[in-house]
Amino acid sequence: MSNSITASSEVIMHFTIKLSDGSAADSTKMSGKPAKFRMGDGSLTENFETCLLGLTAGEQKSFVLEPKDAFGEPNPDNVYHVDRTKFADEVPEEGAVMLFEQPNGAEIPGIIRAVAGDSVTVDFNHPLAGQTLTFEVEILEVNP
Repeated sequence: MSNSITASSEVIMHFTIKLSDGSAADSTKMSGKPAKFRMGDGSLTENFETCLLGLTAGEQKSFVLEPKDAFGEPNPDNVYHVDRTKFADEVPEEGAVMLFEQPNGAEIPGIIRAVAGDSVTVDFNHPLAGQTLTFEVEILEVNP
């Protein structure tokens, strides 16, 4: 009998996250390397984990998650206007994702939304915030 995924299982699976237009935003199948994680370790959001509970090795499932259940809605407080001089000689392009160092030294990605004169608009919301996503999984292995 194969193990079902519980709140503390170690899971090895392939997953694909698709946008509403059907394009893949992320997929372990592209790299050929399945994801390995332990439920509850923070690798996946709580709602993604809830979708997996009870699945067993060999199962394939597809779930549609609304923005509130996936990466949340974009927060306007996470959009900043940065002085262009902060980018040295590099003129950022709209749509580019750049890493920004936080005061604590950690880096977080920001999406360049606009460049106007000396002002650069940077969006620090998750790139998939506000999107309805399809989460497709293929469970390869479940360990207690």
